[in-house]
Amino acid sequence: MTSSSTPSTAPSGRSSAGQPLRKLTARGRDEAHRVASPLELFFDLCFVVAIAQAGFQLVHALAESHVGEGIMNYAMVFFAIWWAWMNFTWFASAYDNDDVLYRVVTLVQIAGVLVLAAGVSRAFEEHEFLAVWLGYAIMRLAMVAQWLRAARSARGAERTVALRYAGGVLLCQVGWLGLLLLPEGGRPWVFLVMAVAELCVPVYAERQAQTAWHPHHIAERYGLFTIIVLGETIAAATVAVKTGVDENDALTDLLPIATGGLLIVFAAWWIYFAVPIHGHLRSNRQAFLWGYGHYLIFASAAAIGAGLEVAVEEAVGKAHISTLAASAAVTLPTALYLLTLWALHSRHFKVGTAQQTVLPLTALVVICCTFLGEWAVLATGLVSTLAVVTGTALTARQAARDSAAKAAAPVS
Repeated sequence: MTSSSTPSTAPSGRSSAGQPLRKLTARGRDEAHRVASPLELFFDLCFVVAIAQAGFQLVHALAESHVGEGIMNYAMVFFAIWWAWMNFTWFASAYDNDDVLYRVVTLVQIAGVLVLAAGVSRAFEEHEFLAVWLGYAIMRLAMVAQWLRAARSARGAERTVALRYAGGVLLCQVGWLGLLLLPEGGRPWVFLVMAVAELCVPVYAERQAQTAWHPHHIAERYGLFTIIVLGETIAAATVAVKTGVDENDALTDLLPIATGGLLIVFAAWWIYFAVPIHGHLRSNRQAFLWGYGHYLIFASAAAIGAGLEVAVEEAVGKAHISTLAASAAVTLPTALYLLTLWALHSRHFKVGTAQQTVLPLTALVVICCTFLGEWAVLATGLVSTLAVVTGTALTARQAARDSAAKAAAPVS
């Protein structure tokens, strides 16, 4: 993760644009019109392949009543996907010069996530993490190469930061070998220790100096990835409903789930983009908390799609779990999404107790919807929609009050 003490005012390498190789120097935080590049969009789409594989395996584990094991494997695999994506995103925001070598190394990272995706099923079904580890290693070693390249063009504190990143990533990659070498019972502990170690690398690397990330660009990148994850959720749920209708002629049973699921995803999109979060990202401390917290946002958003698939399978009699458990597979990730989104986004922009309590209360009501049986998903969708309506109305009322107060104020 990244912000610069000496930001440049132009993208790196623009003076030598057109040359296949350019110095990998810091871009400026105040750079105008900074938006996601086509390479970044391609990068995101390829990462969603791995997310889809993780979601599919989570559905299978939950439907077979392997809840604890399925959630643990999902958390481990999703962490690898999310952390590799996040590291690339913040590095790109600071250093993307779009030359040939930068593109090639990024494509290597994409190849790594595809290798990881290929190993997801074996990680869930056979507890074999070799392919997952190998794919993660490819992504992380490519990231090391990027940091070393940035260090070569940097001087002083900026060079120290880049070298710390490179060394920290390498050291952590060695630690992840524990997933392959230790007995199966020790793997959750390896994951917990190494996840903490990974999270500490940016904090250590940027302890004395910061790299040059662009707040608006970062906010856009996270928003785009959220859209892609929610899109994958809709796609997975749609396929599940279609299969249920085609194979079991169960349209009447599945219609409440389909309607509720669609309302949940629509509300999830609306609430995420209700506030302009880039204005809140002013320091590394704020950025670290916000960026790290998105693990829960992305993971819960993807898990909502898996939960909808589980609910569909239970409705048509293909899942070996109760209706209560199938409902919880939707309501719990939805509640987690709402709470995390409130903590990271909404609470910074809401005024007054009424606005601040909308999302926490909605999350609580969503959890209560778990006990509504076959109507749980539809009820969750309706409650989420009501939260959007209530939040919009409260915001509009506050805006009207502010406008009235401004009009009534004496002109100085």
